[in-house]
Amino acid sequence: MVYQGQTRILILLLVGVFMGSLDIGIVGPALPAIGTYFGVNERLLSWVFTIYILFFMIGTPLMAKLSDIHGRKTVYLVNILLFAAGSMITITAISFEMVLLGRAIQGVGAGGIFPVANAFIGDIFPPEKRGGALGVLSSVWGISGVLGPILGGLLLGYGWQWLFIINIPISVIVLAGSLYILPRGEKNRQLSLDWPGILTLGFLVSFLAYAINQIDTNNFLTSFFSLSVWPFLVLSILLLPVLLKLELKSTDPLIQVDLLGSKEVRLVSGIMIGTGLIQASTVFIPSFVIVALAFSSSNASLMLLPIVMTMAIGAPIIGQLLDRFGSRNIMFTGASIMIIGLFLLSTFSESFYLFIFAGVLVGVGMSTTIGSPPRYIMLVESPPKERASGQALINIITSAGQLIGGALIGAVIGSYAGNLEGYTYAFLFMAVVALIMTILTVGLKSKKEQVKSSY
Repeated sequence: MVYQGQTRILILLLVGVFMGSLDIGIVGPALPAIGTYFGVNERLLSWVFTIYILFFMIGTPLMAKLSDIHGRKTVYLVNILLFAAGSMITITAISFEMVLLGRAIQGVGAGGIFPVANAFIGDIFPPEKRGGALGVLSSVWGISGVLGPILGGLLLGYGWQWLFIINIPISVIVLAGSLYILPRGEKNRQLSLDWPGILTLGFLVSFLAYAINQIDTNNFLTSFFSLSVWPFLVLSILLLPVLLKLELKSTDPLIQVDLLGSKEVRLVSGIMIGTGLIQASTVFIPSFVIVALAFSSSNASLMLLPIVMTMAIGAPIIGQLLDRFGSRNIMFTGASIMIIGLFLLSTFSESFYLFIFAGVLVGVGMSTTIGSPPRYIMLVESPPKERASGQALINIITSAGQLIGGALIGAVIGSYAGNLEGYTYAFLFMAVVALIMTILTVGLKSKKEQVKSSY
């Protein structure tokens, strides 16, 4: 069914997605201030970022499945309320544990915002217009994630709490608009929640996050075989086949694992893991700039602008080009350009102008891999009644990349005591990741095959 007022609905969804994505990276510049305020060390402090991604991964499939059962509008409103509640807890925190609780609740709410918004696009737009709509929505998702550290740096002068205070008025606006603008949508009470899947996923990602967080890449083997790493890593690995088996046997699975039977979905999943890794690396660019170019903290955050501006301009254009050229051509071109950008960042980081040029190239690449092409593929490959769950799958995979990427890059940089060498190796590794992504895009469907599958 195609609804009237598509533009108003799209704008409202854009605001919600912007808010949820912004808080992924906005804490980056504030971490030292939060650490000083509560007196915690850097390794423990990294959980302010990690726990958001962790509960984002859990909230994504949970909220997507609830939207399939209870309707998109109801669950979208719940997501916004949870995000606002988590923000209030973080603002009023009197202990570091309370900050982590607030961030966890934020993550659950934000985890449902994007897949439900994508599912709305599938519900209200005809196939020939979905590419453009997804392009705009995905551009906001990608841009706000990278814009977070810039905004965080600007607000930090007023106190770290202001990074979360801004969420409250935005939440109120989105709630009010959602009540009056969003269509209620269909419900399917025959579906049920997959509690074994929810619990297994929660333990799996928790064990994985903790294990990676404890790795010291400067003493990799020693730390890897320590009791704080390998047991948790083994447990997360063992739980993966358990989760897959549970989801395949479940009548109403939390994660649509059966979608991985499609070659197209498997390829996109591999690409999105790499996308998550690279997106997580952008959180560290301000710190990279401080070391490489001797910028101040506030000016260093502004060096993310080349990426942000390029994505702002490029992602909507790519959404339009998607309808003309298909996902494969666009993603191949974008990933190839991203290889060059990441290589320049790692090799010529002490050149101001090359750093800016590299940021532009990375922005072009991220516009294609974070943007509408992979989302469109998942809409095509998902049955209409499972669109939210299909979008949830791709979000979980991207979040897994972010979770691993944030912990891994932070560990590499920390192992070299924050020196330039650590950043160089980290971003050179990201260039290799982009190369693998480029190779994977070759196997995607052509435009003709993709159009045939969408009807």
